[in-house]
Amino acid sequence: MNGRFFLLTIGMTLLTMTGSSTPTESETRPRGQNVLDQATLKQAQTGQVDFKSHIKPILETKCAPCHNQEALPDRMSLANHREALRSGTLRGFIIPGQPDVSPLLTRLQSAHTNVQAMPPVGESLTPDEVSLIKRWIRQGAYWPSGADGNLKTLAR
Repeated sequence: MNGRFFLLTIGMTLLTMTGSSTPTESETRPRGQNVLDQATLKQAQTGQVDFKSHIKPILETKCAPCHNQEALPDRMSLANHREALRSGTLRGFIIPGQPDVSPLLTRLQSAHTNVQAMPPVGESLTPDEVSLIKRWIRQGAYWPSGADGNLKTLAR
């Protein structure tokens, strides 16, 4: 009987450790769904990443509802290219050609326990979306001006 209890305890511990939760998933930050359909994702993963077709839908859905001047005055805004460039106290949040040091990407990849992890509340970006943003930054982070570069900033 004592051996069975021990095995049951070990089994429950292993189930708890390997459950569906990951360090980036919680009640306030559930695992996200891809904003882009599979065909668009596949196209973006093999060719040039296009802001309007690939990046804009992700930023509009998962970032811009909070990161705009109305929601967070004087903070990082992704409402348009001009605001995204002026964001940051020491440097921009997007450093074209340098994804590994771009604060936008490093915050997306932070563990949930880090207060700076984005988004702290709401659906997290998927690994495919983070990879796409990384490729976009590596390719120069082209962000058009005008209507094609303006993000909808509707509240969540």
